[in-house]
Amino acid sequence: MVVVDDDDLILRNLKRILEGAGFDVRTYAVPEEAIARIEIDRPTVIVSDYMMPGTDGISLLQQIRIKFPTAVRVLCTAAEEFRVALNAVNSGEVYRIISKPWHNQDVVATIVQAADVARLRTENDRLTIQSSEQNERLRELNSRLEEKVRERTEALLGGLISALDYRDAETQWHSRRVSFYARRLAVEIGVVEPELTTIEHGALLHDIGKIGIRDRVLLKPGPLDASEWREMKRHPELGWELLRQVEYLRSASVIVLQHQEKWNGTGYPAGLNGEDILLGARIFHIVDALDAITSDRPYRKARTFEEARAEIARCRGVQFDPKVVDAFLQIPNEEWRRISIDVEQFAILTSEMAERRPGAGVLPPGAQA
Repeated sequence: MVVVDDDDLILRNLKRILEGAGFDVRTYAVPEEAIARIEIDRPTVIVSDYMMPGTDGISLLQQIRIKFPTAVRVLCTAAEEFRVALNAVNSGEVYRIISKPWHNQDVVATIVQAADVARLRTENDRLTIQSSEQNERLRELNSRLEEKVRERTEALLGGLISALDYRDAETQWHSRRVSFYARRLAVEIGVVEPELTTIEHGALLHDIGKIGIRDRVLLKPGPLDASEWREMKRHPELGWELLRQVEYLRSASVIVLQHQEKWNGTGYPAGLNGEDILLGARIFHIVDALDAITSDRPYRKARTFEEARAEIARCRGVQFDPKVVDAFLQIPNEEWRRISIDVEQFAILTSEMAERRPGAGVLPPGAQA
């Protein structure tokens, strides 16, 4: 595989991480050198930084795609460059995104997946020129490729949430909980696939627009002034603009846009009311309240699920869709509590695995591009 970055420290770190995982790694600090040697190196995977002097990462990967189309292309980018990176994903120039700063185990997992996809692509090309007796094998391969596309979607979602989590440490597990809550409530209402997954994705990514909010506003410890509040209220539209460019997230992006709308029309950004609000957003608004009430906040301790149920019932027909509230009340408190515990245990397990893994963790500040 080939890694291109104008920062020698990042090149050394990536080479160390990936060679430790068993990959043969060649590195280039100058994009033009990587292009010149691409047909000699013949990499299965190429990882490129985005911001480089002369040729940027996307332009480099576009040229690689023309000269050596079988190489799986991965872009390494900082959170503020996600809009450009997502355009590259949607256009097919880039298979995956690695966020800066990164966790070492995430980098290895991404490259393993990319190498596996490269192998499957090569196998698929070979099978398509073989005789009709191999059609069954080809169908099996196509099924595996479809599974890889699903994994790609889930990995991209995880990358987006991780990018936001670097800025706001409390966001990630809130997003995970409400995504599970939203799916459960949607099932109770009778929602089926593919809308069920769309609702789950919309809930998971509801706050992704906060990537575009300045730190001094997003992380301000005290109350926001009027100007700061206007900026904060832009996050649904920023999230919608970001996600609607990705085909398989376009439906979920509307939930992100409307997740702060209220049944009685007092929400934002459009002041929608009643059934003018998408069902997924009406579902989210209830489970978001559930998580807010039952989670610790700097200014108060968490309240019980019983208290949350009573508060949501009280706001039936005001903040919340009455029919969705009725469905919510059919689900026992113990089931909501079990979902919350499952997410918490997953968070603990993920943290412990990261601590036990040799060399795990994010790069030091000096290693960032």
